[in-house]
Amino acid sequence: MIMKKHIPEVKQRHIRLLGYIKENWILLAVAIICMIVVAASTAATAFLVKPVLDEIFMEKNEQMLAIIPLIVLVIYILRGFAMYGQEYIMHFIGERIIKKFRNELYVKISDLSLAFFYQHTTGVLMSRITNDVNIIKEMVSKSVTNAIGDVFAILGLIFVIFYRDWKLAIIAMIVLPVAFYPIYAFGRRVRRFSTKSQESMAGLNAFLHETFWGNKIVKAFGMEDLEKKRFYEKNNKVFTFEVKMFKAKALASPVMEMLGGIGVALIIWYGGAAVVRGDATPGNFFSFMTAVMLLYGPVKKISKLNNIIQQGFAAVDRVYDILEEETDINDPVRPVMLPPPPHRIQFENVSFHYNTDEPVLDCINLDVAPGERLGIVGTSGGGKTSLVNLIPRFYDVTGGSIRIDGIDIRDVSIREIRKRIAIVTQEPILFNDSIRNNIAYGNAEAGDAEIFRAAEAAYIHDFISNLPKGYDTTIGELGSRLSGGQKQRMCIARALLKDAPILILDEATSALDTESEDLVQKALLNLMQGRTSFVIAHRLTTILDADRLIVLAGGRIAEEGDHGFLLSLKGEYYRLYQRQFENGPDGNGAEGQP
Repeated sequence: MIMKKHIPEVKQRHIRLLGYIKENWILLAVAIICMIVVAASTAATAFLVKPVLDEIFMEKNEQMLAIIPLIVLVIYILRGFAMYGQEYIMHFIGERIIKKFRNELYVKISDLSLAFFYQHTTGVLMSRITNDVNIIKEMVSKSVTNAIGDVFAILGLIFVIFYRDWKLAIIAMIVLPVAFYPIYAFGRRVRRFSTKSQESMAGLNAFLHETFWGNKIVKAFGMEDLEKKRFYEKNNKVFTFEVKMFKAKALASPVMEMLGGIGVALIIWYGGAAVVRGDATPGNFFSFMTAVMLLYGPVKKISKLNNIIQQGFAAVDRVYDILEEETDINDPVRPVMLPPPPHRIQFENVSFHYNTDEPVLDCINLDVAPGERLGIVGTSGGGKTSLVNLIPRFYDVTGGSIRIDGIDIRDVSIREIRKRIAIVTQEPILFNDSIRNNIAYGNAEAGDAEIFRAAEAAYIHDFISNLPKGYDTTIGELGSRLSGGQKQRMCIARALLKDAPILILDEATSALDTESEDLVQKALLNLMQGRTSFVIAHRLTTILDADRLIVLAGGRIAEEGDHGFLLSLKGEYYRLYQRQFENGPDGNGAEGQP
């Protein structure tokens, strides 16, 4: 939802947009020259009506009959070239500005913290880069072009009407400001409804992204009718605001037509009387009338263009809502370099909460030695994932500090920290690209031999080799052409290839079958050698041989020690273990659900 902005701030945004246009000032100057030529040709057309009528048709002047058609031909040849020039150049400028907007939006969104992505749906962000930016393009490439051209045409035609008959011109100019009123009045309504329409369209995009991505669940639970109903409601909301916006647009032209008709009627009455009395020639009158008729055309067009400009300004506000978003994760002014690995990681009285006052983590004190394998267990909502998300600064602590080799991570550049961390998450995240590029995602310089070794260590090389295109196989959106276990092993191969000194495994084996889990667990044990590792697990079999275990409950470390010690406490860890192994703590029973 767009926040209401103070008027000076809104104007500042529009000035910044003009700054984008001014960056192309050379091309803009050429386009303006073309616009002046087009406007001059329009004024010249009205100006030539008098000699055509008076000297050719009334006085039968053969010399003028030879000259004027040539002049008209030259005028319209120049007009044709100028019209092409202004259209092409302004569209080029518009596309260049939009390209810059899209680049800045994507860079800005990419640099914002995870908290921002949890607060904004994917569809809404996509709408900013696609729908809103396209509206700005229409404003810049079409409306601004035509508005500038129409202003020049109006100025040229005003010169003609005053030159032909200043008294009649005054009558025309009295009506003209009145005719401009609908531009202002209806433009405000268009902008208001355009903002709501764009917000509704963003909501519709978010809904489509969500339901298409989760279509399997929609079908599995038989919820097609509900989702269709929700779509109808959101689509109807877009329809309602679009209709209201069109209503405001449509009213402007008829009102201007009526006001313009009043002006034309007065001119015909007054000017016609002058011709009847012999005070003016028919040519002079019709030249004046042609200029007036041509004059009201640009005025009416400006009214329509103003509607598009108002839509564009609404889109500009929505785009700048993102561009002006402040991130809560910032690089230090003078970043400190981390020493070579392996690394010691210390949590010193760490607390953390999201947007509520309820802490997710509270008073966490933890010292993880270089190369230590730390297992993290606990019930859902205990803060396990939040704890490890603080290490790569996906979020910043709200109290205390996290140190790597004694250095507060807030004093280290974000890129430097994340370069030293490899992560495998519970939900395998892959891209619609080749298997080769997905595995090499964190190490683009890796050669085939290194990629193959990482795949072998993750026990997925044989599967990939049997595919028709092997490592060049495209895996589909989010790896949709792979099974859950295959996707997870590819993510593990990606972490293996990155070869980072700090390893975070957040339910890394949760999607694997028992056989694959055993194989990958061996690979992970090799991977963790010499690396400081954080292993979150619901399935306790994956962390029984960890150097140390901590149990998180209610955002605090409830228990700490190795597997045997924690079992002997008969506390939280023991209860978790009992729930997973029906036949007791010897581990020989069937594994249950955590």
